[in-house]
Order: sequence, then C-alpha cells, then structure tokens
Amino acid sequence: MALRIPSREELSHLAQTMGFTLSAAETDAYAALMPGVFGLLNQLEQLPEPHPPRAFPEREPGHRPKPEDDPLNAIVRRCSIAGSSSGLLAGKRVGLKDNISVAGIPMTCGSTVLQGLTSDTDATIVTRLLEAGAEIVAILNMDNFAFSGEGNTSAYGPTLNPHSLNHLAGGSSGGSAAALYYDDIDVTIGGDQAGSIRIPASWCGVVGLKPTHSLVPYTGIVGIDQTFDHVGPMGRCVADVAQVLDVMAGKDPLDPRQYDVPVQAYAAALGPDLDGVRIGVLHEGFGAPGSEPDVDAAVRATLDQLAAHGASVTEVSVPAHITARALHRGLVTEGMAALLQHNGMGYHWRGAYNANLAIAFGKGLQTMADDLPPNVKLLTMVGTYLRQHYHSRIYAKAQNLRPSFRAQYDEVLGQVDVLAMPTTPMKAHLHEADLDLRQFVARGGNITSNTVAFDVTGHPAISLPCALSEGLPVGLMLVGRHFDDASVLAIAHAVEQQIDWRAA
Repeated sequence: MALRIPSREELSHLAQTMGFTLSAAETDAYAALMPGVFGLLNQLEQLPEPHPPRAFPEREPGHRPKPEDDPLNAIVRRCSIAGSSSGLLAGKRVGLKDNISVAGIPMTCGSTVLQGLTSDTDATIVTRLLEAGAEIVAILNMDNFAFSGEGNTSAYGPTLNPHSLNHLAGGSSGGSAAALYYDDIDVTIGGDQAGSIRIPASWCGVVGLKPTHSLVPYTGIVGIDQTFDHVGPMGRCVADVAQVLDVMAGKDPLDPRQYDVPVQAYAAALGPDLDGVRIGVLHEGFGAPGSEPDVDAAVRATLDQLAAHGASVTEVSVPAHITARALHRGLVTEGMAALLQHNGMGYHWRGAYNANLAIAFGKGLQTMADDLPPNVKLLTMVGTYLRQHYHSRIYAKAQNLRPSFRAQYDEVLGQVDVLAMPTTPMKAHLHEADLDLRQFVARGGNITSNTVAFDVTGHPAISLPCALSEGLPVGLMLVGRHFDDASVLAIAHAVEQQIDWRAA
C-alpha cells in the first residue's frame, strides 16, 4: 500500500508543531515537492521486510490462567516452548517478564496499549535460553510499561506477595519474583531501570541480579532508555541465577548498548567461603527517608553474622548516593516521554528495530492512552515539558554527571569487594486499592532510594533475602565492580550458605 502524501492543510499544521509558519506560496511549493519525496519512500515501502534471524516453528500462543491456578496474579500467560534436548539449562522451566519478545506469543508490557501485539521474533536472550535447553513456560505480570516499584499498575491487576496476600510483590518485575513460589517455574527473567529486579526480589524473598549494564543483551526487549535498561535472572538461590547468567551474558551485534562485554564463568565462581571477603557497609544506604528501623536492623545483624564467619566488614561512605535519585529523575522523565512519543523504538542507533512493536505502540496510544497509569502520565508530561521549555538541558546534565557518580563508587570499590545495604528501606507495601491519584504516585517515592543509584552507574547489584520481620522478607543488596558479576555472585552465594533468613 502506497504511503499517503500529506495535504496542504496537514503541511501547515506540521510546520506549526515544529515552530515555524508557511506562507501560501511556500505551502504550494512544498506540496509540489511531496510526490518526489514520497516516491523514494514508497520505493522503500515496497522492499521486503528483513526476515527474522531464524525460522520459528508455529507456536501455541498460550492462555491466561484461571485465578485459582495463579493466586498471586503473577502470570499473564501460560505457554510451553521447548528448547534443545540438552544444554546447561536442560529441564529448567523459565518464566519471562511480559516485555520480552517471544515469537508467536502476545506481549503487552502489562498495558492495554499493546493488547493485540504478537511478537514476530525471539529476543536474543530467549534464543540463548532455548538453545541451552530451557523451556519457556510462562509470561509474567509486570507494572504498566515497567513504571512502578510496588507491583500495582498492571492492566491485569496487582501481583500479590507470596508471604501475605494483603501485601504487594513489588515492581516492576513483580510477576518474575512471585512466580518463583510456584513449583512448576524454576527461574525467571526480570528487567531493571530503577530497581525493578531487586525490589520485588527483596519484597518476595528471592534472589534477583541486575547485571553490569550491557552484560546481558537487551535486543528484543521493550525498555525505557538504552543507557540504563537492564535485564537479568531471578531465582530461589544464587546458584540458579549464576547458571542462567552463564547462558544469557555476552556480545550481541544487534544491541547498541554493548561495547566490550567481558564474560566470566559465573556458576564456576561460586564457593562457600567468606574468609578474606571485604564488605563495605554503605553509610548512606541506611536511615533513608521512609525507612523502617527493623529493615536497617535486620541487615546490620546479617552483616554482623558475616563478620563472625570470616568477612571483613567496615563502614564506607559515598556521599553521591543520596542524590542519585535526583540524577535518575533527570534521565527517566525525558526517557519515558521519548519512549511514548517515539512509539517505543526511538532513533539514531544501530541494531534491531521492531517495526511491529512500533506500529502497535503508535496505534495503541492513539486509542488507549487514557489507560496509562498516573505515574506514567506524570513523568511523560514532565519529560515533554522539560524538552519543550528547557530544550533537554536537564537530561543532558544528568547524562554528563553519570561518570563522576560512577567514579565515586569505583573509588570505594577499590578498597572493598562489595558494598552492602538494604535493598529497599522498607518491607512490602500493603495493597490498598482505594488510594487517590496523589497517594498512588507519592507512595512509591522512596522505594528506590538504594537501588536506583546502580542503574545510573551500571554496577552489578544483587538482592538476596536475609531476614523475616513481621512475616515479610528483608533484602540485603550487594554491589560490585563493573563486569565483575562473578565476584558479586560468589560473595552472595557464600552469604546464602551462612544465614538462615527464614529463621532470622
């Protein structure tokens, strides 16, 4: 079908939206030029679409489980996609966050905006998981366009906490955490732009790794901003997470986030010994606004246990930590606005573009934008305002400050092996369905006070459960050096061997 040439009236309107005006004579002249411009565009339109990188067998799209089969509302879709008959993950049943493309399976990002979209290719990590023998068994619930820390904005409803159905699982990868309490899901994949792997891992009492930025390819996954999009494994134990990272990590020529990607042997690095491990207790990671004293106390008690088992535990300080949320806010406001305004795709990068996603995004926003949750609407309005009135200066400043923020953590990480702090300063929030708009947006404000810094800096960070308080899990976060995810996992595994968090 030929592309439609804009009318004279549309040309005048387009000019006004760009800040200039056209005289009648100029409008006539531009209208006369349009057939030539669109002649070339229509040549492009007639070229065949590039084929997916591999042929896909026909797949059953799966089904929405019944509530009684999914009491935590963790699963958007049950499916069964078998991988290779052998490999490192043979026999492992994997659940994927609902922003990861799987050919033949609907993908909605937890939003009505993308209802009706069926992926036409596999994300790179899906290919790697299947080739390693995994079976994809579920598409997992997530916050609407991955924009909440609580787990309560999905179009499918909130994901509930496995320790208390009156509490939330956390977000945005809430389904990826809660589903690990189902016997037929072994490991899951989540995504993280401000803490969205580690927050639900902390609230639900599972292990969640945000790898070093770009270590795991993001190709075929819907993000917010390429400079802080992360995808990573979640599991019941560190060993499972390390094994999945062994499969997913590494270079993908189609991912513009990646430059040099040094890969380590993650599962092989695991050991039970804490002797000589240097843990830096981040001073600024405790006592944050909105923090709960029992959470801080539980993490400190865990660190005392680790010192008794041979670790060197000392307090360290990174003053930049308390302003990291401001830096991230400068990035994510315009990043979120650009995501919606550019049909979930963006411009000016090399790699794999998902045209079907862009079409679904654009059409969905034309008809379903009112369904976006309040926090997405707020940030989109602010981001658009900043671009229009401050000409993206705030975004540029935030990006330019990132190297100095990273350097402050790097300096301390030159003296210790990992930084330690509470993953979230509070336990899981109660699920309250009747919050007004202001309460709904404000309540998630302090959840990311520790997690967000390491999306800004790109350091690897893992959350593992360290205690129960009032029946709810408390998460300990360990942060390591860039592309030394193996050390982070090894230390986390050793910690896991020394603490009985359910009895704490």
